[in-house]
Amino acid sequence: MDDIRLNVALLRRKVPNLTSAAKSIGIRPATVSNLCTGKIDLGKAEVRTLVGLATLANCSVDDLIIRGEKLNMIETKIKTLDFFAPLVKGGTTGLVARPGMGQVVILAELMHRFKESDYTTIFLLPTTNHPELEGTTELADIVTATIDETFSKLTSQNGDVIFISDKSFNVSSELLDLQERLVAERVQNITTILVDLSGEAVDEEMPYGPLETLWQLDADLATRHQYPAIHPIYSASSILEGIDLDQRHFNLRQRAQKLLRRYRELRSVVAVHGIEKIPAAELETYNLGERLEAYFTQPLFVAEAYTGQQGKAVSMSQTLQDVEHILDGKANHLSVEELRYRGNLVL
Repeated sequence: MDDIRLNVALLRRKVPNLTSAAKSIGIRPATVSNLCTGKIDLGKAEVRTLVGLATLANCSVDDLIIRGEKLNMIETKIKTLDFFAPLVKGGTTGLVARPGMGQVVILAELMHRFKESDYTTIFLLPTTNHPELEGTTELADIVTATIDETFSKLTSQNGDVIFISDKSFNVSSELLDLQERLVAERVQNITTILVDLSGEAVDEEMPYGPLETLWQLDADLATRHQYPAIHPIYSASSILEGIDLDQRHFNLRQRAQKLLRRYRELRSVVAVHGIEKIPAAELETYNLGERLEAYFTQPLFVAEAYTGQQGKAVSMSQTLQDVEHILDGKANHLSVEELRYRGNLVL
């Protein structure tokens, strides 16, 4: 079967209020979200779901399906992002978190890292004051204050652009209008990252509409200072449908998520009853999960002054090798503390 995926960009443009629209015709918003980010293989989607989405978008089912076109990822060298939910070049990524969980630090880190790349970062300031952005927006190459100014800056760039905006513009439909104008101008070199500084997105089913990538932060990881605190199960990316990733990455992600899903269940038991209540047969699962979770912590460059730890950049190929070693038990000689905030794994 040819590689197929949902035309998320078309869906974003055609159906601004997708959550309510999907509900009105009996489609669960979670189903739409999972199809967009690749959690549900498009080839396994119900025909009535695709027909319903095509009806909402006023297009044919064929228009809603992209065949054979490969997506490319933007490597951030942040292990947990690249491994669980890669940033899709030219797509839209949404960050979901409550205030104080580290989402602003992640934005700052990304802008810092992109300064050493061929990408230009443009940050559209939110309409309301957010003190937590102090020291962060300065890391952007270009800061804009209005939609019109943003449009002018986006259309004047010759190279690839990382565009960052707050959810408030998405709610007001100004962002959708901007995207329509960019489509009309045939501007295709923009990768969008949406953030919700209010923290309300956590309680919404599709806070940003259709997304190619979802980065959801985990309160439990943040509380335990396991940063960047990206949820390894709920975070997802359409690029992981296998369109542009080798089978090894896909399989390792499946293995890692299966392990971490069970580890998180066992961890709940340990928190209440102690580790002695874990069946002997599952003790290895718990120990491997604990090590893998620790490995996905990472020192960030923008936090060096606060943590005293030097920032680390880890390539995707190195991350895949490290995860494989941990899953195969080849890092069992290292303690959990030795794996935490260490960057790459050196055996």
